[in-house]
Amino acid sequence: MLKMVFRTTPSMIIERGAATRLGEHVRAMNCRSVLVVTDAGVIAAGLLEAVLAGLEEQGLDVRVFSEVQADPPESVILAAVNAAKACDADCVVGLGGGSSLDAAKLAALLARSGETLDQVYGINRTQGPRLPLILVPTTAGTGSEVTSVSVVTTGAGEKNVVYSPMLLPDLAVLDAQLTLGLPAHVTAATGIDAMVHAVEAYTTKNLKNPISDCLAREALRLLSGSLFKACLDGADLQARENMLLGACLAGMAFANAPVAAVHALAYPLGARFHIPHGLSNALVLGPVMRFNLEAVAPLYAELADIVLPGIQGTPVEKASALANYLGTLAGELGLATRLRDLGIVESDIEALAIDGMKQQRLLGNNPRELTLADVRSIYREIL
Repeated sequence: MLKMVFRTTPSMIIERGAATRLGEHVRAMNCRSVLVVTDAGVIAAGLLEAVLAGLEEQGLDVRVFSEVQADPPESVILAAVNAAKACDADCVVGLGGGSSLDAAKLAALLARSGETLDQVYGINRTQGPRLPLILVPTTAGTGSEVTSVSVVTTGAGEKNVVYSPMLLPDLAVLDAQLTLGLPAHVTAATGIDAMVHAVEAYTTKNLKNPISDCLAREALRLLSGSLFKACLDGADLQARENMLLGACLAGMAFANAPVAAVHALAYPLGARFHIPHGLSNALVLGPVMRFNLEAVAPLYAELADIVLPGIQGTPVEKASALANYLGTLAGELGLATRLRDLGIVESDIEALAIDGMKQQRLLGNNPRELTLADVRSIYREIL
């Protein structure tokens, strides 16, 4: 008998131009003082002005915290919390990529609950409550607007997570116009990240479920059909919309059917060497999929039919073709494919492998168990 729990963001708006009308939704929440959590890249891209204008048109008191950086450290999270308290915010809006959205989640939580980061690290440790929260992604990758997780860098090579349904926002706004003109390398890396979410949700050892399966399949259809178009033409609004929706669906999928070894081995690359999360995932994707083939070839074959329409062969042949295709996708899109190109050398492998093995929360979801030697081998394969 099927037994499962599925959680996601309670309300979503998917509409071109919707981000300029956030003020109406903040007003509907009976809020008056808004903290916008974002980053310098969003400001440089000119995405903030129209959002701020829409908030200010409603007579709201708006402050901006723009110090978020990739893989945000604890100091950035705490600064965002302090900013929310300083302006007496009664609503938080997260605008940006996954790091900005994750920071906004924790700012909304800790500014209201009074808890410390140390108190809420882990699974369902927060007592809450949090401030009203709206999340607006500007990249099509993390799906953070529909996940119950915030990831924080706690030290060299180490990340920690806060996991709680309380981190799901009250509202997610998907406005594809915010992603127009996103640089091709960012589009590629974040798009592959979203595809990894779908693949790992579909093959996870724990909590795999029929709802996530449906979402993962549709996410891969949208993402694989639009990624090259979005990279080649940053103004292709339909491709951008498909990517944004695909990333959201993949986020819903993995939020309920958790990711595994690809993310586990990507985390140390981001924490130690500040490699963007999407690129980190892209680097280890092929080797991890090939390692997992013997455990999940039939499931990979099902996904191959979506990503590589018309593919022929046995399930193992289809699965191998998918692993090879996704493993070479980064190079086809102009991203780095070797660790050495990013300043990583042989002497770094041991520390990376040790840090990767610390990610047991994620490795426990992998369909095939990894040893320290396996992890070393995977890193060396892409050195």
